[in-house]
Amino acid sequence: MPLDIAAIRAGFPALADGRAYLDGAAGTQVPHTVIEAIAAAYRGGLGNLGGTFAASARSGHIVAECRQAVADLVGGKPEGVILGPNMTTLTYRLAATLAKQWQEGDEVVVSRLDHDANIRPWVQAAERVGVVVRWAEVDVRTGELPVEQYDELIGPRTRLVAVTAASNVLGTRPDVPAIAAKARAAGALAYVDGVHATPHGPIDIDELGADLYATSAYKWAGPHIGTVVADPALLGTLHPDKLAPSPNDVPERFEQGTPSFADFAGVTAAVDHLCELDPASTGSRRDRVLASMAAAEAYEAALFEILLGGLEAMTHVTTYGKARRRTATAYFTVAGRTPRSVAEHLASRGVNVWSGDNYAFELTTALGIRASGGAVRAGLVHYNDRSDVDRLLEGVAELAP
Repeated sequence: MPLDIAAIRAGFPALADGRAYLDGAAGTQVPHTVIEAIAAAYRGGLGNLGGTFAASARSGHIVAECRQAVADLVGGKPEGVILGPNMTTLTYRLAATLAKQWQEGDEVVVSRLDHDANIRPWVQAAERVGVVVRWAEVDVRTGELPVEQYDELIGPRTRLVAVTAASNVLGTRPDVPAIAAKARAAGALAYVDGVHATPHGPIDIDELGADLYATSAYKWAGPHIGTVVADPALLGTLHPDKLAPSPNDVPERFEQGTPSFADFAGVTAAVDHLCELDPASTGSRRDRVLASMAAAEAYEAALFEILLGGLEAMTHVTTYGKARRRTATAYFTVAGRTPRSVAEHLASRGVNVWSGDNYAFELTTALGIRASGGAVRAGLVHYNDRSDVDRLLEGVAELAP
């Protein structure tokens, strides 16, 4: 069923300021339901886990609900949902943990398509233990990540393959199932960065072949919480550094320090918000989130055709990335203008976009644009509408020489 975009937008208080929020790839706004869930958690009283009083039990219930909601979102098991402050922190933690099992001469494979948070933790962990890093290259003309190269990159000493489910600047959706299958055939793990992919369509970590799947709630209308989802049995074989008295159970042993319990309530509310995007969806929360995210994906794709077509029709604009499968994310430069000055001009017109490398350090280097300031990124999420796109295109058109 088509999205009721007016109803969806009415649920986001921040959108009342009249600006076009095309900066969702860096973090989305949050709906009233998420704000209220966080406030209600604080109003009800919270305590640290393991206490004998009601506030402690309330926090425990919030954590359990959050794990279940994330599992429903991506098709995992709540017992395999690690919660933390952000994807980068969790990836560093898991890289350090996995590296304990690596030996000198082992190999890891990373890709130049990825956000640096799915590159640097693995590269640095590999350097510390003498592990070889192999690089999957991007076709800079199309923005694709050719699968065939993994036949040469993955071998008997490969221990981990890190790959994104969607580029955070080009929107490219590589063939993760095929890459993960090659990793599995070699006995390696597939660590999939789903931060940019999760907000833009239905996710099933089993179909992707992800052994570990990372995502961040603040990219899909939630608070600043990160999570990594894996098979609990796999997590049971891993032993992160931790404080002696902290829990040793899975997944708790991967979660360092006291978390923000109220934010976890916001994560659950964000998943419930996504479930309701398609008002005709029925069944379990998992059923409803799959239907709603499919509807959101179709809506964004149609709107993105207008956005991308409008940019490509301007002779003073250069767009990057022509992948066959991509999210609704545009990355472009304007002739005679720095990316920062374009973003400043659009901001003055009430349009929020980002400029720079957006932490796609290796990719923008390969594209030859990082040193000159990268490019401008404009991305759609489920609360954007045609007026947002029109305002962007009008603002860019004003910059024609």
